[in-house]
Amino acid sequence: MRTILKSSAVVAVTLAFAGEALATEWNVSLWGKRRAFTEHVEKLAELVSEKTNGEFTLNISYGGLSKNTENLDGISIGAFEMAQFCAGYHRDKNPSITVLELPFLGVSSLEQEVELSMAVYGHPAAQEDLGRWNATLLMPSPLPQYNLVGVGDAPASLADFDGLSVRATGGIGAAMEAVGGVPTSMSATEVRQAMDSGVVKAVAFAPHAHMSFGTIENGTWWTTNLNPGTVNCPVVANTDALNDLSDDHRAALMDSIDEALDHYVSNYNDNTMVAWGPALEERGITSVTFTDDEIAAFKEAAAAPAAEAWIADNAGRGLPAQELYDLVTGMIAGDS
Repeated sequence: MRTILKSSAVVAVTLAFAGEALATEWNVSLWGKRRAFTEHVEKLAELVSEKTNGEFTLNISYGGLSKNTENLDGISIGAFEMAQFCAGYHRDKNPSITVLELPFLGVSSLEQEVELSMAVYGHPAAQEDLGRWNATLLMPSPLPQYNLVGVGDAPASLADFDGLSVRATGGIGAAMEAVGGVPTSMSATEVRQAMDSGVVKAVAFAPHAHMSFGTIENGTWWTTNLNPGTVNCPVVANTDALNDLSDDHRAALMDSIDEALDHYVSNYNDNTMVAWGPALEERGITSVTFTDDEIAAFKEAAAAPAAEAWIADNAGRGLPAQELYDLVTGMIAGDS
């Protein structure tokens, strides 16, 4: 009898260790707080846990693992297994995907932004580019067109942007420069303090970020239709960690991406955008709407020169820049 009990105990301990060996935990580096911009990562964590009966978990940290501007560096050294970052934070480190940040591309919806991003992410040049950082592109964080929230006198025309200090990254910064603005690149978490101290007079953000990072708390005006472009902020995995997953865990992760993105888009359209108008009205923020002629002139001043410069610069890096640009613009033209 004692022999049977002893054998049973050994089996139980063995199974316990086996179960422990099957468990996988990934650390995920985000920033700020949970918001519309991170809902796909939150959903991904939920789906992965459900599909693996809790054996594979994504431990999401908001700022506890790294600065947002250093998330790609952290991925490269394996400091954590998954992270979100924005291409405009370090254009030299991820030049291939900055094609998605060019001004006035004409993207019309979050769904189209997803389609374009995934096409670029799947291009061999983009995969090789991010591969230098041991990063595998998983999914975008699709954002609508940016607009400005500012303090002080509201601009009456685009000419009033001359000399205006604006927090704007990537192609949006280039667009603002084209109309005389003075773009300043800083992370989202630094923006409220920069506005309060007068370092910048206006901030270019998508609606969720204007609400999450407090620009509408002291802003006095916003632009309704500037729409110069958006930023591209991928979610990536450390390639070694991804390759080390079991087949089942990798399938649980990769097969959940589409559902996570669908959840993100629905949440942004149905919740964030619905709350945006009332949030502005409650605070008495003045709406600034530019004429069609002014927007056309803005686009003419910013779009073509930025695209030409991007293609020339990145072709010089050895990237198939024209091919990437044609991929994006061709898809947009095909959808219109």
